[in-house]
Amino acid sequence: MAVTKTMKKNKDLARLLTAASCALVSGLSTTTHADDSWDVDSAFLLYSESDSRVSAVEPVVSATKNYDEETKLNFKIVADTLTGASPNGATPSDQVQTFTSPSGKSSYNATAGEQPLDDTFKDTRIALSSNWSAPINRDWAYGVGGYLSAEHDYRSLGVNGNLSRYLNQKNTTLTLGLNLSNDAVTPEGGVPTGLHQIPLDRSDSEFTQRSDSENKNLVDAVFGVTQVINSKTIMQFNYALSTSSGYLTDPYKMLSVIDDTAGSNFGGNFQSGGNNVYLYEKRPDSRLKQSIYWQTKHQFDNSDVLDVSYRFMFDDWGVNSHTIDAKYRFRFDNQYLEPQLRWYTQSKADFYNRYLTSSDYTNTSLASADYRLGDLDTYTIGLRYGYEFADNTEFYTRFSLYHQESSGEKGIGKLASQELYPGLDSMMLIMGYKF
Repeated sequence: MAVTKTMKKNKDLARLLTAASCALVSGLSTTTHADDSWDVDSAFLLYSESDSRVSAVEPVVSATKNYDEETKLNFKIVADTLTGASPNGATPSDQVQTFTSPSGKSSYNATAGEQPLDDTFKDTRIALSSNWSAPINRDWAYGVGGYLSAEHDYRSLGVNGNLSRYLNQKNTTLTLGLNLSNDAVTPEGGVPTGLHQIPLDRSDSEFTQRSDSENKNLVDAVFGVTQVINSKTIMQFNYALSTSSGYLTDPYKMLSVIDDTAGSNFGGNFQSGGNNVYLYEKRPDSRLKQSIYWQTKHQFDNSDVLDVSYRFMFDDWGVNSHTIDAKYRFRFDNQYLEPQLRWYTQSKADFYNRYLTSSDYTNTSLASADYRLGDLDTYTIGLRYGYEFADNTEFYTRFSLYHQESSGEKGIGKLASQELYPGLDSMMLIMGYKF
């Protein structure tokens, strides 16, 4: 049957790697020079998912020019390569399933009982960013920056800025930040029409009606308050608002249509003209997200540091999430050891469906089977080690294990015996050097 092949990078994974690269270049204790010098942080990240799914390799280099204690210019370059297999959204079946590529020129199979995965997905991304921060006067400071990220089917261009106000002898800081970005999506084979049946091959007229690309715009705003509680404790509260509009659908994701009529095929793939029916997913063309974030860092008398944070996010897609993250840094002279525990849970989007049925799929206006929009829980355990040399340079490494559990309604008929919500395990290794 004709279905899309995901010859692309998982965009959420790209964001995860971007966040990880930010973590690479920001530690709890970063040496800052005020003598017109450069601070360089170079790091290397390895990421791998279980069952031969996505693997990533990412080098990161960040260089900061210190003009004085408050005036800095930063440049960063990130490159990542992803390979492996990615879920396409279809359900497992008791029959072999065949899926075609976005171009309609090749195909791949999922055996009976196997989660449909595109095992040829591969991509390379290059991201460049620069930021400038400086004081305006004794009570005000600002920062401006920009970034560019490009890969073969996706491009993101953005600018950002922030304004800070110091109060209470700089023990209180109010910050307002704004980020604007424009993304262009240019999927292989063109942009498909959401909830249309996936054609068998390139000769189908549906291919000729596709546009070459679509765009989306994002606006992120954050208001934060940072308060020095005492000489050993600092606390931060943030409220963030994010709005996106335009093409928010994943052009490579799909849904299975399941037969819900009585008979021997109840719960099997619905067929039309002797072929299984699969549909492109379709998401809303706008999204409004809001989040509240709290973080506290406390240094004990023995120089150990406790770092605890909580984040609550909710949006107009019906997704609510909670994140709790805790780190504890043990100090040993010029070395440190930092274990981490993180828990994340979210509720499903209003339009999330693991599959559609033959009796209602023609009346559906929005639908996605992407597990990242479903009910899920994730758990992360990590350990970071750092060694600080006498010349103020530092070597550090971090290893973490990640486990994800998804849940939802069970299938009907023959589908009930299939694993619709498989778990996921992954590992991440970071090695870096600051000088």
